[in-house]
Amino acid sequence: MFKKIAKFLKEVRQELRNVVWPTKADLKEGTSVVIAFSVLLGIFIWIVDNIFTQIVNLVLFR
Repeated sequence: MFKKIAKFLKEVRQELRNVVWPTKADLKEGTSVVIAFSVLLGIFIWIVDNIFTQIVNLVLFR
């Protein structure tokens, strides 16, 4: 059992050596894209929510 665990950890270590880690610039760019997309999606959901709220208010409180 310990041999299997040791083999697994050895293979994990080998795989981690093959990983290409992003540069600092890539990381900043990716983070900026995620933040911008999140803000835009939040604004879109807020607009759609306001539209549906107005529709429901028109239907219920006519």
